[in-house]
Amino acid sequence: MSYHLPRKFPTTVIGSYPKLPEANELIKRRDRGEISEEEFHRLIKGPISEVVKDYIEAGVDIISDGEQSREDMVVYFAQRVQGYSEGEWVRIYDNMYFRKPVIVGPLARTSRLAVDDWLFTTSISGGRPVKFIITGPYTMMEWSFNTYYRDRRELIMALAKVIREEILDAVKAGAQYVQVDEPALSTRPWKEEAELAGEALSYVLSGVEAKRIVHICYGRLERILPYILDYPVDQFALEFKNSNFRLLPYLKEYGYNKELGYGVVDVHSMQVETVKEIKDAIEKLMKLDVLPPEKVFINPDCGLKPLPREVAKAKLINMVRATSEARKEW
Repeated sequence: MSYHLPRKFPTTVIGSYPKLPEANELIKRRDRGEISEEEFHRLIKGPISEVVKDYIEAGVDIISDGEQSREDMVVYFAQRVQGYSEGEWVRIYDNMYFRKPVIVGPLARTSRLAVDDWLFTTSISGGRPVKFIITGPYTMMEWSFNTYYRDRRELIMALAKVIREEILDAVKAGAQYVQVDEPALSTRPWKEEAELAGEALSYVLSGVEAKRIVHICYGRLERILPYILDYPVDQFALEFKNSNFRLLPYLKEYGYNKELGYGVVDVHSMQVETVKEIKDAIEKLMKLDVLPPEKVFINPDCGLKPLPREVAKAKLINMVRATSEARKEW
């Protein structure tokens, strides 16, 4: 089944969706050893199907699997990559915690990590493209404890090798959109950090025959922006709404010319943005005269996981409606 992608302002998601109770229970059962990895991925198809149903009903053009199998964007991969050991609970912010994993030996990918969930999602997407999404080497490094590698460069390149192998398998399976998530990068907005991440991402994405997307959110995006524009990527998906569109003038200042994933929905707010509010956000960008609508993808700031399901879906519905109206004006 084919799906007609809009030429202007395609709508998409960053990745995660509110975790369904069934998915949470399956993650716990898998972690307790009550079900195998194979059984886990078979059973998680139920929650993924529910997420895809929400996306399709909302009218989103490019979707994801909602990351229903992922307890956390780092922990999920650490549990499945050789060389990692389980860590202790660490506070991220407010009452959000995660088990910061520990690197205790040489890192190696011994099996597929997320490709199977992507394949299933593609089979039920109604022809809509499905992003293949993976946590990037810089964020995996920053959000892990390292007790094995001699320095950060050696570590990040070992992670880059693992991630590249997974991405190449996804592209071989048919993935047309590959997104590497690097939220940690904006928390250390220094040139040397951007260069280190850039070296790793260049290795990860070199020769990848798909649309290459890097997602970065929060932190001081305006400080990191001039250092990342030469990365070998086709699109940056960035947060704008939560920071009151503070980044917008910097796009013009630094001559931004890649595709842009434009964050117009705040995933940390329970308030559902109105259609007018989202249309106004799109207008803010278009009036800058930096990018044509063909190079702008409309999406939430980040993954929708922090929200209740009904709020997340309502935000997507309004996002799609507003974008549909904006296409007529731009």
